[in-house]
Amino acid sequence: MSSDGTAVASGPLSGTRVLDLTTVVMGPYACQLLGDYGADVIKVESLDGDVMRLSGPMRNPGMGHLYMTTNRSKRSIAVDLKAEEGRNVLLELIKTSDVLLYNIRPQAMARLGLSYDDVRYVNPKIIYVGAFGFSQRGPYAARPAYDDLIQGMSGLSWLGLKGGATEPRYAPVILADRIVGLQVALATVAALNHRNMTGVGQRIDVPMFEGLASIILGEHLAGALFEPPIGEVGYQRSLAWNRRPHRTQDGYICTLVYSDKHWKAFFELIGKPDVFTNDARFSSQANRLKHIDEVYGYLADVLATRTTDDWLAVFTEADIPAARMNSLEDILDDEHLNAIGYFRSVDHPSEGRIKDIAVPTEWSESQPRPPRHAPRHGENSVEILEEAGFGREQIEDLLARKIVKRSN
Repeated sequence: MSSDGTAVASGPLSGTRVLDLTTVVMGPYACQLLGDYGADVIKVESLDGDVMRLSGPMRNPGMGHLYMTTNRSKRSIAVDLKAEEGRNVLLELIKTSDVLLYNIRPQAMARLGLSYDDVRYVNPKIIYVGAFGFSQRGPYAARPAYDDLIQGMSGLSWLGLKGGATEPRYAPVILADRIVGLQVALATVAALNHRNMTGVGQRIDVPMFEGLASIILGEHLAGALFEPPIGEVGYQRSLAWNRRPHRTQDGYICTLVYSDKHWKAFFELIGKPDVFTNDARFSSQANRLKHIDEVYGYLADVLATRTTDDWLAVFTEADIPAARMNSLEDILDDEHLNAIGYFRSVDHPSEGRIKDIAVPTEWSESQPRPPRHAPRHGENSVEILEEAGFGREQIEDLLARKIVKRSN
């Protein structure tokens, strides 16, 4: 995005058009990633707009912070898809699009006359991506799904209890939506690659429950990987209660004393080199894993004896991984992030000066750059209709009859 907010075409998906029929976080985040990588993403909103527009803080109505951080690199058209004329508007857009991505249940899409069969009749090469709660082949197919529910169902909340917490908690971040949103974006790009090789479009379902469960089980299947099981579920090191930032004399430090080399160096620098060989709990990777809470507990007691800066200095010298625990405010002031231009101040046409976060990948060619600000509700309705071939009188008629809405 240039300093005045105008679009600058760049990125490996340049020339790809995506219709974003999603709301809340998972789908919009996936489509924002596609837009960041150069796709022309058209956010198709209802006349009321994406509900996340209402999630403050905000400077102006309909431009809440969570909406703005999941909907940059897009254009917005507001259409009443429940009206026949509104559906016809979308069908015209479908004709020149590569991807349609939605996150309501497939039955609701069918009631709108926008099932996969309806859409591929208009554009046989379309990639039709559904991002919803559960596989449509199982008994949970019709259930509603939200981030908190999926965190609980996938075992994520239970893992805290397994690790020693007295009460289960949800992660303090919208985790399921964002992790599965990454899977949605990856599946979409893979399908585009397949279509480019074969000329064949297809339908893809990306369910949240199965997506997050694959992440959790990939780490915590543990002994249940084997048939019959050779141990319990749960990866011991990840579940250890003492696996956490440790208190120092003046704050907290994050460190990973992990390999034999690290532990030998650690005991050397605290003046107890014989512990590694004489205390069986520390003498090998396998033994440390068996006694992981005791091992981390010992580490915690030692770390409490010096300041954070002291530990960072000696750990750096000993080549032991360590870092200061950051607050959110610390991240905004982080010297590394600021040195690489991770944060930029840009001018949004309605919201004024805002902080923009860089695309977190670096390319030798076709470097992606966010091409657009997060749009106002219906900000681009007229230009999108004009591109689709609608005449001025048709557009004015759709606006007058409230089939289509544009921002003020």
